[in-house]
This record gives sequence, structure tokens and C-alpha cells, in this order.
Amino acid sequence: QSLSSVLNELPSAATLRYRGPGVLPWGALEGEEEEEQQQRRSQAFGEAAQEELQDHPSRELPWPMQARRAHRQRYTREQEAQVSSRATHWARQLRRSKETLRNGLHTLKPWSGTLKKIGGTVGLRVASRAVADCWLGVRRGGVPGPPQLGALGLGAEAFLLPPAGQFGAGTESYFSLLRFLLLLNTLASVLKVCLTLLPTWLGEAPPGPPGNSTECGTYAPVQQGLVAFTSQLFNLLSGEGFLEWSPLFYGFYPRRSLLAVTYLCSAFAIGLLCLLLILHRSVSGLKQTLLAESGALTSYSHRVFSAWDFGLCGDAHVRLRQRIIKYELQVELEEAKLRQQAAVRTLGQQVGVWSVRALLNLLVLALLGAAFYGVYWATGYTVELKEKPFVQDSPLLKLGVDYLPSIFISGVNFVLPPIFKLLAPIEGYTKSRQIALILLRTVFLRLTSLMVLLFSLWNKITCGGNAEAGPCKTCGYNYEELPCWETRLGQEMYKLMLFDLLTGLAVTLLVGFPRKICGGLCPGALGRMLGTQEFQVPDEVLGLIYAQTVVWVGSFFCPLLPLLNTAKFLLLFYLKKLTLFFICSPASRTFRASTANFFFPLVLLLGLAISAVPVLYSIFLIPPSKLCGPFRGQSSIWAQIPESIYDLPETTQSFLFFLGTQAFAVPLLIISSILMAYTLALANSYGRLISELKRQIEMVSQVGSLRRAGGNTDGKGHGVGVGDVSHLSLSNPSPQETQNKVFLAQRAVALSSGRAAL
Repeated sequence: QSLSSVLNELPSAATLRYRGPGVLPWGALEGEEEEEQQQRRSQAFGEAAQEELQDHPSRELPWPMQARRAHRQRYTREQEAQVSSRATHWARQLRRSKETLRNGLHTLKPWSGTLKKIGGTVGLRVASRAVADCWLGVRRGGVPGPPQLGALGLGAEAFLLPPAGQFGAGTESYFSLLRFLLLLNTLASVLKVCLTLLPTWLGEAPPGPPGNSTECGTYAPVQQGLVAFTSQLFNLLSGEGFLEWSPLFYGFYPRRSLLAVTYLCSAFAIGLLCLLLILHRSVSGLKQTLLAESGALTSYSHRVFSAWDFGLCGDAHVRLRQRIIKYELQVELEEAKLRQQAAVRTLGQQVGVWSVRALLNLLVLALLGAAFYGVYWATGYTVELKEKPFVQDSPLLKLGVDYLPSIFISGVNFVLPPIFKLLAPIEGYTKSRQIALILLRTVFLRLTSLMVLLFSLWNKITCGGNAEAGPCKTCGYNYEELPCWETRLGQEMYKLMLFDLLTGLAVTLLVGFPRKICGGLCPGALGRMLGTQEFQVPDEVLGLIYAQTVVWVGSFFCPLLPLLNTAKFLLLFYLKKLTLFFICSPASRTFRASTANFFFPLVLLLGLAISAVPVLYSIFLIPPSKLCGPFRGQSSIWAQIPESIYDLPETTQSFLFFLGTQAFAVPLLIISSILMAYTLALANSYGRLISELKRQIEMVSQVGSLRRAGGNTDGKGHGVGVGDVSHLSLSNPSPQETQNKVFLAQRAVALSSGRAAL
């Protein structure tokens, strides 16, 4: 046994761990034959020393102060590294769980396969691979430009919008909006069932229809005796008879305190929920719209060099993409030509153009005025026509009179938009301005015609706003013509929704399919003209928004209207899908999906605001019917809420009344203003930072192009230094800006030189 092994077995060998790092065991230099054995023992002693060092704090070690400080710092770094690695691991796991949950929810979305077939979205793996490659290019010093993105199978717009599939991303936006509206109606139906139907059926049995006479007249909605089948069918279409006294309409629900509160709360909950979801969709679409409408993705060079999608498969998709690019280039060139013509117009030409525009706008206003007067007349004259004996004797004629306002509104919505399309090119605007003008006029027509209908009904209910008039003096509303005016409003919205569905079915089955068949049978130009039908995205989307606005207005007076609208949208989806794939061809003039993602939710938000006006006016200002509904006997519908609050405990009353005082409203307004100002300041700072970064990137790219193209000499043979690039940016830069730009230019030259050397 060697001397070193004997010494290592002694208790004093334990002091080796206190001699600091790097000290060899006893006898480590004795004999070359024991070198390997000593190395193994040194390693074992080092590991044992490290284990024991970890069990002792730094202050207990018999080391110098500097060694103990280094040991403590190293130990702290190791602990932080372990904690950070553990935190990083859990963060990675959480991120993966979120991605898995998001992908799972995405697979649960209805019609995902159909939307991908329509819009042709890029797979997630391709997009993620492109993003990863571009990120690696940035990390290596390169900037992924349009050629590099195109080589990956993606244009620059692929990171914002899905490339066109069989019908394009604009058509896909229609079905995406339809799915979103289906979600809104499903949530509204659930709230209505939970807050309206369940309290009605869980309490006492609802009473039968009223038949007694009061000072406010008699209300007998149910027909007595045997009713013919044709009358039952007409009642189903008009909402009268057996449907009038059913859970479908307001008048059916009995007068109960709890039911009245839940009925009113359901209306506010649905409005708030729809508002939040629409705002979320609008904000997410605004991000895409702002970037897509900027010069980065809509410029001529972008469409020429990076608009093609190399991931397309199939001749139909390729031809559609070619048509889209051709149309965008054509629009770009035509708009540039119109701008040049507008720049060189003389004063006389300017006067002529503005005169034509003024005359056409007067014509549009005259058409809109005639349409609105027709809606007002049809709504007001319906009540008088229903009292005529020849109308009451004919159920079919009575049904036609009931649907007269709906027929007139649908007629003007069908006739006037094509006239707007014919007038827009005459005004001399660019095509993008023409599309915006047509959309604004169509939106104004659809929503205002609905408001005119509601105004006509309000005029009938409140006797033109004169509470002292004869029919309105006793009960506060016109009880002679409208004994249950809430149900009458619900019936009008029910007929509008049903007529809109029947019109869509009739146009598709009686016009679209026969026209397609005739186009296939007729040869030549006539067959092509008959068989070519395009899916007009703006008109279809505005029709959806109009239908949803009708449902928002009628959901308070017809509680189950969202449920019926859910079934309608389900049927409408498959009807439009059938129309799209078997009747229509891709539109020659595409509609930008970026515009659709922001403009259409904005119009939907406008429809929600317009629908809130008549509902809130009815809740706060018009007296409820005395013969029907859960609010009968109250001075107003809102009066039920203060009465219910007085039944609560005193503390709860004080808190709820405090929410309506200035002591709560003023601080809330101040805090909201501060948060808004902070958000605006933050957005402005981010905007300035982005602008500065853009200028720096442009300067670096210009310096790199000069480096590659001109070498190191200018046109006169003089050397071009890095400091000579200050003229590439602002005319009078500050010294700090000049120093920063020179540093960036030097960095760009160094990177390009190093890349060339490699």
C-alpha cells in the first residue's frame, strides 16, 4: 500500500475540502506509475468536496474573504439558473398547453373545412416554417424581403391574410361573419331561455289569454271556435292567432316581480355581450386593416414581386389568383391615371365634375326620400287596410296586407343598390372610392328604412308623441288600435325576419338554379351571360347585418327571435354554400378581406347602436301595455327595477343607489380619461418609434445598395466614405442623429464586408 493511500485514509485528509478549489490530494506527484490512479482519486475527492461544500454556507468555510465571496456568487448564480430554468420550463409548458387548447378550440369551430376550401388558408406548419426561417434570417443579419418570402411559398401578405383559395379571402369573410353571428344568436338564445322561459315555467302556470274588458280596452288574441287550416298557416306566417299568445311574444308572459327583473336583465345582458364580442372582432380586424392598407402591402412593387402564392395547387386556384392580381394591378393603374387627370384639370373641368356629382347626389337623396316615404306610408296604412271588410273576408289578402311593410322594405333594398352601382362610375371617383360610396349608401338605405318603419309604429303607438290625444289620453298609448303594442312590434320584426328568409330561398331556388340551367343549355354568348353569376360579398354581408339588426330590435318584444334566427342562419349557411359552389363563379372584382375584417364589424356595431335606440326608448319613456306582459300596471318598464331594489337589504340598496350618483360617476369618468390618455400617449410613442426604425432601415438599405453598386468611388473618382451618407435621410439632422446614422452605416458596411469575406 502506497504512502498516498495511507494518508488519504487518515481523518486529517478531510481538511482537504477546506483548502480551496484546485488543490490536489496528498501524494499526487509521487510516481508516474500511480498517475492514473491518483487522477481517479482526485476526481472522487473533488466530487465529495463539492457535495460537502454545498451543505455548508460560505461564511463557515475557512477560506479567504475573496474566495468565500466568489463561492457565494457562484452558488447564487447556480441557484438563479436552476430557478430560471424551472420557470422557463413551466412557461414553455404553459405556452404549449395554450397552443394545444387553441388548436382544439379551432377544430371545434363549425365549418372550418368549408371556410378553408373557400378561402384556401395556408396550413399552420407552412406558416410556422416560414416565420422560423425568416426569424433565423434576421438573427443571422439578413432582412427577409419579398423574394425570400416568395421562395418560402408565401407572399408578404400571407402573414396578414390567407391567400386566395377557390373563391378568395373576401368571400371567406362573409362565411366567417355568418359564423360569428351564429355564435351571437346562440349565446342570446341561451340567455333568453335561462332568464325568461325558465322563470316563467318554474313558477306558477302562465294564465290564459285575457278576455275581460278594462278602461284600456279588450285584448283577445286567440280566436274562438274552429279555425281552418289555411287560417292556421297564415297565422304561422303573420305571428297572429295561436302564435300571438305563446312564449314567442312579449304579451304571453305573466306579471311577476322576479320574471320582470330577469326579463329586463336579459335584454341588457345580450346587448352588453354582443357589444364586447363585436368590439373584440373589430379591434382584431383593425390591426390587419391598418397594416394591409399601408403602403407596405398595397404598393405596386409588392403586387409585382411578392403577391404570388407558390403554395397554390390546382388550375382553378391558379387562374383565380391570376385574375385577382390582374384586377388589383388594373385598379392600381386606373387610380393612378385618374389621380393624374385630376391633378391637371382646369377650373372649368373641376366645376363640371362637381356639378355632375352634386346632381347625382341630389338624385340619390330623392330616391332615398321616396323609398323612406313609401315605407312610412305602407306601415301607417296597414292598420287602416286591415279594418276594411274585403280584407277581413280574404285570409290571403289579409296576409298580404300584414306583409306590406316587409314587402316594401325588401323591394327598395332590392332595387336601389343596383342603381347606386350604375351612378357611381359617372361621378368620376376611383374604384376604391366608388366601392366605399356604394357601401355607405346601401348601409344608409337598409338601416334607415328600418328606422322609418319603427318611427311609423312609434307614431301609431304614442299618437304622434301627443299624450293628450284622444286614444292616448286614458292609458298613455293608443289602446284602441294597439291594445298590446309590444306584441305588435315583435310581430313586425318576426315578419321581417321570416320574409327575408323566404326571399332568399325564392331567389336561390326560383331564379339562381333556373338561370344556371338555362346558361348550360343555351350556347354562345347568351349562355355565358345567363350562366355567369358572381357572389357579391358586400351585398350579402350587408344583408346579414340588416337581418341581425332586425333581431336585436325585436328580441325584447319577441324573446325567442334569437333562437329562430339561429335556425335561420344555419339554413342560410348551407343555402349560400350551395349557391357558391354550384351556381356562382369567382367574382371578377374581388373585395379585400382586410377591409371586410374591419368595415363590416363596424357596420354591425352601428346596427347594434341603432337597434338600442327604440328598445331603450320603449323601456324608459313609453308606458307598458295594461293588458299583457310582465310589466303591466307600471308607469314604465324601468319602474320595475327601483321597486325591486327597495325589497333588498338596506346595505345593498345603498350600494346600488350609490352607483347611480355623481360620487361614483365622476371618479369613474376621471379614471377612464386618464387611462385613455395614457393609451393614446403610448400609441403615439410606439408610432414614433416605428417611424424612426423605418427611417433607419431605409438608410441602411440605401447604404448597402451603394456599397454593392458603386464600389468605393463616385462618378468623379473620389472616394465615398461612410460619413458621406448623411444626405440619405433628413436635410438638417442633429449631431446625435448624424452620429447614430454613421454608426448604423458603419455597421452595415462591416456586416456586408464580413459576409463577402465569408
